[in-house]
Amino acid sequence: MQQYTNPTQNEWEAICQRPTASLEAMMPTIKSVFDRVAEEGDRALRAYTKEFDGVICDSLCITQDQILAAVAQIPNPLKEAIQQAHQNIETFHKAQQTEPVHVETQAGVKCWQQKYPIEKVGLYIPGGTAPLFSTVLMLAIPAKIAGCREIVLCSPPQKNGQIAPEVVYTAQLCGVTQLFTVGGAQAIAAMALGTESIPQVDKLFGPGNQYVTAAKQYASQGKAAIDMPAGPSEVLIAIDATANLEFVAADLLSQAEHGVDSQVVLVTTAPDKIPILEEILKHQLNALARKEMAAKALGNSKLISFNDSETAIAFVNDYAPEHYIINVSDTQTYVNGVRHAGSVFIGPYTPESVGDYASGTNHTLPTNGYARQYSGVNLDSFLKAITFQEISVEGIQALGPAVEKMAAAEGLDAHKNAVSLRLKSLL
Repeated sequence: MQQYTNPTQNEWEAICQRPTASLEAMMPTIKSVFDRVAEEGDRALRAYTKEFDGVICDSLCITQDQILAAVAQIPNPLKEAIQQAHQNIETFHKAQQTEPVHVETQAGVKCWQQKYPIEKVGLYIPGGTAPLFSTVLMLAIPAKIAGCREIVLCSPPQKNGQIAPEVVYTAQLCGVTQLFTVGGAQAIAAMALGTESIPQVDKLFGPGNQYVTAAKQYASQGKAAIDMPAGPSEVLIAIDATANLEFVAADLLSQAEHGVDSQVVLVTTAPDKIPILEEILKHQLNALARKEMAAKALGNSKLISFNDSETAIAFVNDYAPEHYIINVSDTQTYVNGVRHAGSVFIGPYTPESVGDYASGTNHTLPTNGYARQYSGVNLDSFLKAITFQEISVEGIQALGPAVEKMAAAEGLDAHKNAVSLRLKSLL
């Protein structure tokens, strides 16, 4: 891990850079994928699946018989764990439901806002190095609560040509309406454009690798809305001298094992703890099944020490982490200082893992500094708000003259006339 001691604010921008490829550099490849999918449809998807996944798929759609077979493969203890997570996630997202807003802004002028579900949504579930069935919970549950009519899911195939059974089980539990065996940028193109098998959707959701992220951003240019640019995962952990370093090492590695392009960052006011932490990291790393991948991710990662918590907090906000773990004695000072983060984990007994799976919060979060502008996925991500207004005779008489003056000042005579005619009709 790269180490920095009291870096100046001028150095922060370089330190905060993520190990991601240039979006511009990937766009020609992404455009070619979209163009081919638009022209060839399912045939292009099968070709890409063979090329990138090494799998020949006769049918892209997962049938009901395949769903039943996948469900039968899941052991009961795992089903019970998934159901517990489902309950917590559903509870938290149902609590986000709001009543319509009604207000009379002035006498005779009624305005209200009503939320409606986005009718057709597409969920991308990564499945390359690990089938992320937990992401199905995070996306399908709020989609179902919101009332989305079609919930389409795409995920890469395993070597047997099927989606991981855990993904399939979770999808049917959460009410996904259609499942397809296709991954990568081509899956995003398929849902954004529509093919013979895969329906076109209105909004795309889900994390993925750099190509999936680039494909979503390309799709957002007039083809489909997206949740956010959610790319390779990251965590920032803030610690002081009181932190349990075994916990800290475990949290760093739980992020590093996501993939080689994951980034883990440690911010500390106790630099003397770093050598001890590094030894613990080596010990825990050797016990991991995905140690080679985690080790490569650690190579992109950073240990940063500051003299005081105020500067440390300022750096955290500059980095704007996807996941932010606060493991210090004075948690409230750090919590009060949060300005930019996807999701925050407070105290020594709140690892990122609980949010990734089962506490109830959503784990689909903004990465690469986008926490400055984006929220993580929530119930409102699957809804759109429509505003209404109704003006009475009293209302148009009271409000109309102001609208006439404003329209005239902008030189929009037809706007002014639409009000003036109504006012004259009431004389």
